[in-house]
Amino acid sequence: MEIIEECNKRLEELYKFSNEILFLGESILDSRIEDLEKEIGYKLPEDFKYIIKKHNRIILAGTQVYGLSQELKGSSLDMIYKFEHFEAENPMPKFFFPFSPDGQGNHYCLDLSKITDEICHVVFWQWDIEYEDIEDVEVCNDSFIDWIDEVMIDWNLEVYNHDGSEK
Repeated sequence: MEIIEECNKRLEELYKFSNEILFLGESILDSRIEDLEKEIGYKLPEDFKYIIKKHNRIILAGTQVYGLSQELKGSSLDMIYKFEHFEAENPMPKFFFPFSPDGQGNHYCLDLSKITDEICHVVFWQWDIEYEDIEDVEVCNDSFIDWIDEVMIDWNLEVYNHDGSEK
């Protein structure tokens, strides 16, 4: 229950932003997430699943969390996963789940190899680095909701007010 409470707190913070800079996708009401888990062979962390089911795609002032839908084509979580693991020049380990781009070809990823208590770290995968040891990949946040706090909310509040005006 604690995870859901934390997720709802983060969502309430996101809801404070104006629709001028915030896009929230529709809810996922079918089994897409569970089907994706079966397809990739990993369970996704509870905080990620809860939030993505509430809002299938989130964009705040250019910072994006991908959604899961055929309508999104190449920007759908399943298609991004396939590309980054099977088609990219420097493929990710299968247990990294890319969920947000930085605009330079790099991704914030869930490290699905280290789920503990239904939560996992967020790492930053740089496409142009050939990692000798996977432990060299930068751990950014302890969880997806911590990532939302820092990257989506805090970093945007450094530049924008909740109404979308620049500071």
